[in-house]
Order: sequence, then structure tokens, then C-alpha cells
Amino acid sequence: MPDSTGNQIAQQPAGAPPQKSGNTAVKIILIVVGVFVVLGILVVGVIGYIGYRVAHSVHKNPDGTVTINAPGGGTISAGANGQFTESDLGIAIYPGAQQQKDSLRMNMGGKSMITANYLTPDSKDQVIAFYKDKAGANAQSMITADGAEFIVDVGGGDQTTVIINQEANAHNGQTQIAIVRTSKS
Repeated sequence: MPDSTGNQIAQQPAGAPPQKSGNTAVKIILIVVGVFVVLGILVVGVIGYIGYRVAHSVHKNPDGTVTINAPGGGTISAGANGQFTESDLGIAIYPGAQQQKDSLRMNMGGKSMITANYLTPDSKDQVIAFYKDKAGANAQSMITADGAEFIVDVGGGDQTTVIINQEANAHNGQTQIAIVRTSKS
């Protein structure tokens, strides 16, 4: 094709048409679905790992107690056969009181705690008189119409708390004694 001066102009080939990129909306949806699938797999993996750790930290002993090994080396033991002595609790156990199944021993972070619950058919007034004598004059005490609480300093930062309660509707009217000992391991 000649220009205005009569010279021949080389004809440029027409540009190739742009390639069709397909539907971009479908690509975006597939990417989003892929991200959710990967996140779902990660969540299932994390939950599985946590379940594995929990399953391997909880042990049921032949005597019926359950022991949980907590992170950082602590342990929690609870169960039916966790019998405690007066030495463990830091105070005398009421004569004839029967220890209940909901006992607990916990050691964590350099501290320990023992909780024992007892029942006796004796009146709360008899139990309060017994522990008022055993707790001593230096114990902190609070006596109400429903029961009593004594906090005894065992020494070395250790403390024993005795809670006495009697309800007509609970435990067949028996007196409940809860003893909690906290100490530095």
C-alpha cells in the first residue's frame, strides 16, 4: 500500500487476538474452596494432635483412681480409693467419719492440694466442737447456723481448711466434712 509520496509501506500483520482467559469467577471460587480445604485439614490435624496428647496424659489406675499428667510436670489424681491420713490432711479426721469417693490430690507448679470429703451421722454441733478443739486458738473460724469453717496454719505456708455442713435434704441428713490441705511442695 503506497503512502502519499508514492512509497510502498510494509503492511503490519494484524495483532493476534488475546487468548481467552476463561471465566475468572470460576478460578476465584476454586481458589477459595482450595483454601478452605487446606484450612479444614489443618484444623482436623490440630484437633487430632490435641486428642492424642489428652489420651496419653490420662491414666486410670487399677484401684479406680484417675491420674492426669498436666503439662509442665504437674499431676492430678482423683478417685474412689484415694484414702488420706491425718498427716496428709494436716488435721485429725473426725472419728468414725467415712471418706467419700470424691477425693483429689493435685501437684502443680510447686504447690499441692489435697481435698477429702467425709460423712458422719453425728450432729454438726458435735463435729464443730471436735474441730474447734483440734484447730486450736490460733485458727481462723467462722461458725454459722448452717455449719462452720476453720482455717488452720499448719506451718511453712501450709494451710488446712475444714468446712462442716449439715443439710436435711443432702446425704440423708448426715454431717458433711470437707478438708482441704494446700502446701508448697
